[in-house]
Parts: sequence; structure tokens; C-alpha cells
Amino acid sequence: MAVRADKTTVRAYMEGKIPDITDDDVDIFINSANVMVNNVLGTGTTDLLAEIENWLTCHMIASTRERQAKKEEAGGAKVEYTGFWKLGLRGTSYGQMVLVLDTTGAFASLGGKSASITAITSFD
Repeated sequence: MAVRADKTTVRAYMEGKIPDITDDDVDIFINSANVMVNNVLGTGTTDLLAEIENWLTCHMIASTRERQAKKEEAGGAKVEYTGFWKLGLRGTSYGQMVLVLDTTGAFASLGGKSASITAITSFD
């Protein structure tokens, strides 16, 4: 299946935040996003699938090579990044757009259910 995303759109969505990534590198992320969209949503050719693929590509880049900065300081050169690895698509603003655009909810359900255990002190 031919990819739907394109590097010009991906670069525009990321607003110049990926200047050090070559077009060949962007193509690698586009191919990964294409495989994911095809597996999760199918191989339709709608404009919506193209949009999801573009935003998913941005999310993949922001989650790996070019993480999004939440806070930057000049004195002391401190950078604080957004998101947490365990948040999946919710970890970047680009991934959040994927969730908004996916009207089927298929991407939202990918993380599965999580469980936690809380210890309660004895009442004796």
C-alpha cells in the first residue's frame, strides 16, 4: 500500500522542530506510520487516513528523535520534556491529534487495560 503521508506536511505540522532530520529519515517514520495505520484502521484511501498518518508520523518523531520541550531555560541550560513513555499517543500533542481524528477509537484502545494494586495497612 502506498503511503498517504508526505514529508512536506509532516514538517509543516512540526513547525520547523525537525531541521536536523533528513528527508530519508522522515520517510522511515512515514513508512512506520503507514504500516500502523493500515494495521489499525485498514487500507482505505480517505483523506482522514492521510491526516492520521501525518500526525502519527509527527508523534513517532517527537517520541524518539525530537522530543517536545515543555519548558526551556537559558540560565543553567535546562530543558523539560512533555509526556511520559507510558502515556502512548497521549504523550505528545501530535499523538493526541491522532486520537481526535480516529473516530473509530481503535488507536485509543491500543494500550489495553492497565491494573494496579494498592496495599492497605492492617486495621488490627
